[in-house]
Amino acid sequence: MLNKLFGYDPAKTTIRTEVLAGITTFLTMSYILAVNPSMFSQLEGMPAGAVFTATALAAVVGCVAMALLAKMPFGLAPGMGLNAFFVFTVCMGMGYSWQFALTAVLIEGLIFILLTITNLREAIVNAIPASLKNAIGAGIGLFIAFIGLQNAGIIANNDATLVSLGEITKGSPLLAIIGLIITGILVIKNVRGGLLIGILLTTFIGIPMGITNYQGIISTPHSMSDIFCQFEWQNIWSLDMLVVVFTFLFIDMFDTIGTLVGVCTKANMLNPDGTIPRVKQAFMADAIATTVGACLGTSTTTTYVESASGVAIGGRTGLTAFVVGCCFAVALFFSPLFLAIPSAATAPILVIVGLFMMNPIKNINFDDYAESIPAFITIIMMPLAYSISDGILLGMISYVVLNILCCNFKKITPTMYVLAVLFILKYIFL
Repeated sequence: MLNKLFGYDPAKTTIRTEVLAGITTFLTMSYILAVNPSMFSQLEGMPAGAVFTATALAAVVGCVAMALLAKMPFGLAPGMGLNAFFVFTVCMGMGYSWQFALTAVLIEGLIFILLTITNLREAIVNAIPASLKNAIGAGIGLFIAFIGLQNAGIIANNDATLVSLGEITKGSPLLAIIGLIITGILVIKNVRGGLLIGILLTTFIGIPMGITNYQGIISTPHSMSDIFCQFEWQNIWSLDMLVVVFTFLFIDMFDTIGTLVGVCTKANMLNPDGTIPRVKQAFMADAIATTVGACLGTSTTTTYVESASGVAIGGRTGLTAFVVGCCFAVALFFSPLFLAIPSAATAPILVIVGLFMMNPIKNINFDDYAESIPAFITIIMMPLAYSISDGILLGMISYVVLNILCCNFKKITPTMYVLAVLFILKYIFL
């Protein structure tokens, strides 16, 4: 039954490993349950409680769809970056209502379903050169490590240098460093479930430090009646709607592609020809989750790069994704308990998983500059631009341009020419 539902193979993994992987992935991405309500509640008419419920349910739908359709170990939830674009650009910047933005997300999800059925998204993934696929994994590693350091306050904002070292001798930064040492020891000693144990121990240490804020255990789910299926149709043919939809499309498409390619490469889950197994089904799960999430009342639901934390401890099948979905369902009733886990406790896991993700960089031929320069641009732009999608787009553009100018035309497929032109137009007009 487990094999039929989730692709579970006892010769390759165990139920215990898959469950631990799912719990670990959930803990590293559960911050969205705190971030989304805080962000969306700044918009009039979007209560924090309703957004919390919508966020959790969208994650449940996405994870279960990933588990049953793609049988892959990836967690889904409303995406960071996409939620900020929703709130601060579309609503606060452009002046549109949140109903307008939800309509754009719904249209994006429906378009993604059509693109997945026509295999266009799969064709885009297969067009990415091998060097860039390896670079994507390494770039994501740097990116999620940077996210972890930033969330813990180890890396802080600096108006003169953009970033600098935070106050690491107290508070969250100190707790994160303690957690990094604890988790590092567990990993070095090959303790099974070491990442999850590291999160839990760091959370407990945070209690006497005043960082882990325990505020109870159980709460009833909040009603979504204020935001459920609240769409605005009168502006769907406007130029602004077109711009918003295509921006959502670009960010979500290449964030998802980057996550799937990077994590599958690290976990040795790619097919012998370098393609991702069941990628069409994975994209369909993502598209369905986005469409359902819009109806529930939240921003674009996407595949989370934090899934790498579960894969790092052995998650390989849809059972891992199913466990992540179950955890989000449980979180609906135990939100105070889950939200007590501070970012300082999950930061060490993101840093160590970032290290794990660097492994594919060994497969890049750095002596072939036609391959290594675009690969390096892909790697470095993800953390610096704070965007997986921008790293991929700039890497692909540089790959095509450099090889055209160097007359290496055989390296470039017709699909890559088309993508490079579209990416350039995206930066010019969007």
